[in-house]
Amino acid sequence: MLILDSHLDLSMNALEWNRDLRRSLEEVRRRESQLTDKLDRGKGVITLPEMRRGQIGVCIATQIARYVAEGSTLPGWNSPEIAWAVSQGQLAYYRALEELGEMVQITDRAAFHHYVDLWKKGPSDSLPIAYILSIEGADSLLTPAHVERAFGYGLRAIGPAHYGPGRYAPGTGCDEGLTPAGRELLKQMQQLGIALDVTHLTDRGFWEAMELFQGTVWASHNNCRALVPHGRQFTDEQIRALIARDAVIGVAFDVWMLTNGWVRGKSTPEEAGVTIATVVDHIDHICQLAGNVRHCGIGSDLDGGFGREQSPADLGSIADLQNLVPLLTQRGYSSADIEAIMHGNWIRCIDTIWK
Repeated sequence: MLILDSHLDLSMNALEWNRDLRRSLEEVRRRESQLTDKLDRGKGVITLPEMRRGQIGVCIATQIARYVAEGSTLPGWNSPEIAWAVSQGQLAYYRALEELGEMVQITDRAAFHHYVDLWKKGPSDSLPIAYILSIEGADSLLTPAHVERAFGYGLRAIGPAHYGPGRYAPGTGCDEGLTPAGRELLKQMQQLGIALDVTHLTDRGFWEAMELFQGTVWASHNNCRALVPHGRQFTDEQIRALIARDAVIGVAFDVWMLTNGWVRGKSTPEEAGVTIATVVDHIDHICQLAGNVRHCGIGSDLDGGFGREQSPADLGSIADLQNLVPLLTQRGYSSADIEAIMHGNWIRCIDTIWK
């Protein structure tokens, strides 16, 4: 079954982890096996061949480059200009893959449905992976006016916040609301038809953004606070607000978002008892709140700075997302329901951004 994954950090992994995503997963892991600079060295779960094997033929792929002020303990870049340059390097990587026929950028409805229809026919070793460009954390946009420039090179979604303080919106771990520049950013996005990704916004920022922004809203990778009580997750009230806007929430596969008490670098998925079935708990919670399956999708984030050490215990590759199908069937979801969750809901939501 076609899977549309609404959140992958492909270019970040290529440039900052120095991963050749065209290679086999075995080769990428082997080349990293002696490295210790990052916790997930030798444990990655995503390459382009694995995406093709798992029929993950369409995705929302990010640019991500955080600006950090002096004294911050977060990783990032020391000026917005450096962050902008890094984001442009990430764009150049996608362009290089396009020239090789490995990926194709989607910027309009016709191309979107063309590649959706091709990938619905089954896995392919030759089809390019179609991607819609998003920014996670807007720090790299030098000014709100840069949004129009980014729209020109294909940007179609922006998540203003990430972790910690942000130039446009504080993110996970903070409490404040949108900055004045963030409010102007939302105006520019709405005028251009760029979707708002509310993932990582603080509670205050979430409600401010939902009031100010009247365009397409979605959450590319978020889970449920009712199941895992942490500010990174959405409350039921927030989920209902997104449902009222006909938004889609992509459930994430990062284990720390799926269990309580996770300690990065110490806890293990096996000890925590987290499997792909745990992800289904979050899918089901969203569907029960909505009374239907219309607002839930897949936003795996499986390359978001972690690998097997922080993925469900029974997931060895992104291709294992296909195991959601039998698990959802066991929970009583119909074939039509499962198709909606795996790709149909995201297709409907993404369709609203094309002009």
